[in-house]
Amino acid sequence: MIEIYAGKTATKIINEHGLKPELFSTFLGASGGPKWFTLFGLDKYLFGEFFKDRSSPLNLVGSSAGAFRAACFSQNDPVAAISRLAKSYSETRYSSNKPTPQEITTKARALLEDVFGDNGVDEIINNPVFKSHFIVAKSNGLVASEQKALQLLGLTKSYLSNRVNRRFLTKQYERFIYQAPNSNFQLEDNYKFKTTQLDLTTDNLKDALLASGSIPLVMQGIKNIAGSPPGMYRDGGIVDYHFDFKINNPGLILYPHFNSDPKAGWFDKSLNRKITAENYDNVVMITPSQEFITSLPYGKIPDRTDFTVLDTESRIKYWRTVFSETEKLADVFDQQLNNTMKLIPYP
Repeated sequence: MIEIYAGKTATKIINEHGLKPELFSTFLGASGGPKWFTLFGLDKYLFGEFFKDRSSPLNLVGSSAGAFRAACFSQNDPVAAISRLAKSYSETRYSSNKPTPQEITTKARALLEDVFGDNGVDEIINNPVFKSHFIVAKSNGLVASEQKALQLLGLTKSYLSNRVNRRFLTKQYERFIYQAPNSNFQLEDNYKFKTTQLDLTTDNLKDALLASGSIPLVMQGIKNIAGSPPGMYRDGGIVDYHFDFKINNPGLILYPHFNSDPKAGWFDKSLNRKITAENYDNVVMITPSQEFITSLPYGKIPDRTDFTVLDTESRIKYWRTVFSETEKLADVFDQQLNNTMKLIPYP
């Protein structure tokens, strides 16, 4: 039901020591909207059991949906928080199957309030162990516009530029990482996106998290985040969809993901471009197997098209079934921890 991939260094260390929570210094959470629902059972297990007694810092690095998950894991009760996120997100209802960016953004802000509760913001900022990092794309030029035609023109330029060379996107986008105070997170990017790391505060946390999930054309961008350079901030997945940078912190990287073919950025989704192999040398990636995916309703994992191709009640029923089925993935992972673990070489 699950497949566990590991880079060369990660494989060597796990073969010597086993898959122990203390081996990891970083946790990755990818973009992908409702696709993360296939990881719900694993998420609860990892932060309710596997990392439960951890005392050393763990950097939680996420873009878009991955950033929302990180915000849950760094609250005092991560299982309750991720459960609130799953419920609120999956049961979101819109006025039509083609809601406006304004309506979607308004609903997303309401979702944040559900996820944070009364003390979530302070808990995230002050958590000494689970340290959140939200990746956001500062958008420059036409992609910063809220006028649909201009924004679409800018995105078309991004798409065409990226087909030639991903580095050309650095003229339109900058990477911003909003991180827990006293973070020691270090990355190295072969594509040379300008990267700015800023501390999370009570003034910027909600806007930074919302910006990380603000999909172009679908949602409104977030303008002028407190304590940040003036400008328009959008979905972190534009730059870091599934991640292709080197993390320079010592220790292994745990990466639950919904497939075994990560894409560097949002504009790589339709391309055969592969990630840089050495960036995954110390990564352990856990994915649902194709057999598990085929067993789900409609034979696929959830995605944003479900909002438009399914009626609301069918969509919510489908997603609830997925949540329930993912408990099996957690059970299988727990069993493998206590038995011989099969690691698949990656990439």
